[in-house]
Parts: sequence; C-alpha cells; structure tokens
Amino acid sequence: MFTSLARENMALTLSAAGAGLFAVAGIGWGLWVDSMVILFDGAYSLVSLGLSLLSLYAARLVRRPANADYPFGLGAVEPLVIAVKGLVIALVCVLSLASAVVSLWQGGRPVAADMAMLFGAVNVIGCLLVWGYLRWSSVRNSSGLVLAEQRQWLMDSALSAAVMVGFAGAWMLERSQWSSLAVYADPVMMMVISVYFMTVPVRMVTDSVKELLLAAPSDDAMNGIQETLEDLGLNPDRVKVAKLGPNLLLEARLVRI
Repeated sequence: MFTSLARENMALTLSAAGAGLFAVAGIGWGLWVDSMVILFDGAYSLVSLGLSLLSLYAARLVRRPANADYPFGLGAVEPLVIAVKGLVIALVCVLSLASAVVSLWQGGRPVAADMAMLFGAVNVIGCLLVWGYLRWSSVRNSSGLVLAEQRQWLMDSALSAAVMVGFAGAWMLERSQWSSLAVYADPVMMMVISVYFMTVPVRMVTDSVKELLLAAPSDDAMNGIQETLEDLGLNPDRVKVAKLGPNLLLEARLVRI
C-alpha cells in the first residue's frame, strides 16, 4: 500500500515539475518567435501545473480515513477534481480558438518556422518521456488522478507533434511559390488543434459527472467485480455497484431464508 501511494505521489510531483518547466519554455519561446500555437502550448502547460498541484492536494484528501462527517471517506474528491481539470482545459481551448479566428481575420501572422520546428521537436521528446512514466505508474497504481495527468500529457505530446509538423509545412511553404500563404499557418493550426483537442476535456468531464452520479463502472471492471461476487457466494444480479474515486460502493439485497 505504501509503495502504491509513494508511486502516486512521485507521478503527480513529476507531472507538476514537468508542467512548470514546459510552461516557462513554451511561453518564452512563443513570445520570441511570435507564435500563437507555441504560446498556447506554454499556457496549457501553465494550466497543467496548477491542475497537477490540485491533483496532489486531492490525492491527500482521498487518502484520509472515513469519519463521522464523511462516513464513506473523501473518494468523491477524485472525480470532482478531474471534472474541474476538464472544464479548465476546455476553457483554454475555447479562448485559443477565438484568438486564432481573430488573427486569421486580421490577415494571419508571420512566424520563424525553423525555430518553431525546433521547439516542437524538443517538446515532443520531453512530453513523451513524462507521459511514458505516468502510463507506467498508472498501470501499476490504477489512480484516477494519475490517469487524468496521463491524458493531459498525451494531449500535450500530440499538440507538440502537431506544432512540429505544422511548422515544417510552413517552412516549406515559405520557400515555394505560395510563400504569401505562410502567414496563415499559425492561426489555422491553432484552430484545428483547439477543435480537435476539445474532445479530451469533454470526455473527462462526462466520465467524472457520471461517476459523481454513482453510475455503474465500465463493462471491463464489472466483469471482474461479478466474478468476485460469485466467489463470495453472492448473486451479482442482486448487487448494485458504483465507482466513486478509488472506492467501490456495493448495495446487496439478501434473501431471507
């Protein structure tokens, strides 16, 4: 148990430290090359830092034992925090989309594509390293908070890859007969990325709200739960199951003999 908790703390701490580092790098580099997409990447990392710190605090609350005020413990904090994270990420995507539309309407913006490509390549490697560690940790720990962090870093890895590929295209466009169109690369990429990544926070919020409403666990989880109930001599059809954070809530109907 201690190893599992220590691994969760280590994963969340590493995520927070990585988010802080990438936030500083992204915002600084974005201002240097005047790129909305890189600034979005840095802003997203800055938001991730705040959300990672929130996850660290939530992990401590979830581990507190049940008491008279909270007879089932504070497991509900986990899906609540994940829902908040999803809403904040969605807000960042919406604001970035609005900024991209305004920039496109104003005639685009020139960007140092070669330096933007370099940033994208470095960021992809760094984000994938953090994501890989969080994935390794979540497989061994099955923490909802670590899984949410993993999704954030996967989103950031994909964003960085999109930046690298997009600016590689802009760099080639600058050297072609359509060089005048290169100024539209940055806002167009920002629009595509914002719309595409909106699905991630929507899924986070939807799953968390279902959990807070005590919805049944996923089919994969239910298969294992039903096998355990049968081993205990209970009829799974007479047991209601709900997942709330790291806890399983069961309500059994027992037949009188």
